[in-house]
Amino acid sequence: MALDLLAARAAIERHCRRTPLVAAPALGNGVWLKLECLQRTGSFKLRGACAALASTSAREVVTASAGNHGLGIALAARALARRATVFVPETTPAVKRDGIAALGTEVRVAGTGYDHAEAAARAWAAERSLPFVSPYDDEAVIFGNGGTTGEEILSQRPEVAQVVTPIGGGGLAAGLLGALAGRGVVLAGVQPAQNCAMAESLRLGRALTRYTGGPTLCEGLEGAVGERTYRALAAAGVEITLVDDAAVRRAIGFAYREIGLVLEPSAAIGLAALREGLLEPRSPCVVIATGANIEPDLLDQVLRQ
Repeated sequence: MALDLLAARAAIERHCRRTPLVAAPALGNGVWLKLECLQRTGSFKLRGACAALASTSAREVVTASAGNHGLGIALAARALARRATVFVPETTPAVKRDGIAALGTEVRVAGTGYDHAEAAARAWAAERSLPFVSPYDDEAVIFGNGGTTGEEILSQRPEVAQVVTPIGGGGLAAGLLGALAGRGVVLAGVQPAQNCAMAESLRLGRALTRYTGGPTLCEGLEGAVGERTYRALAAAGVEITLVDDAAVRRAIGFAYREIGLVLEPSAAIGLAALREGLLEPRSPCVVIATGANIEPDLLDQVLRQ
């Protein structure tokens, strides 16, 4: 989706929250959390969805999502008087599937992983001559998700030295790089060890646009990367830290008990990297807490451990 910058900014300003940046001394001196978990729909993905739908004249779109992008598209579609169909894999938590449907958007479950859902969505869109909105490899989505989040971080903490971000397909990270360019800020990526297409892409020197990884608690970070996002991260020399699911579970519990935040696994992975000593923070360090949409049963299970 080509970016209409003025329309995208206007839609984001109207429909998205400017989320807080709060100190997190429990994670270390000079560590701050960017609370996108308090965004409408419970995730930063609303930003990119608003940017994408505001940048097109199409009255109907198709997308694929692990969950949060679908929630964003559903709310943006309702706000901007559009129609959308969202394809999700079987791994998408019910809290996200139900949330998309509750916003009036059709949800179709296809395949056991994100890449299967995307293939089905692209085929559906092609059959009906409808635009497909990628949740990560899309100019408007990249700007909305990462660009505007990065701009807010700079306005809230101009002296920031490091931004820690979860990485799936790479859209958030690519947008952050655009916003932070020339400011001397180090972008540190974090991925689940079991499903890390971007880390593998950077290691191999090519974009893994098709990728079969293992199952992970961080279902929002599953799947392949885009050529556009890979090139952005490769050019910037972004380094990625890998974190296992056990550490993510501990971070979810830590966030709830020590900071008072409800975080989904994909959002807790950055905290996990710092807590486990896998990533050294550079003060001032901003960790993006990307989402709050965790299954209640999973949260209960984690807190009982």
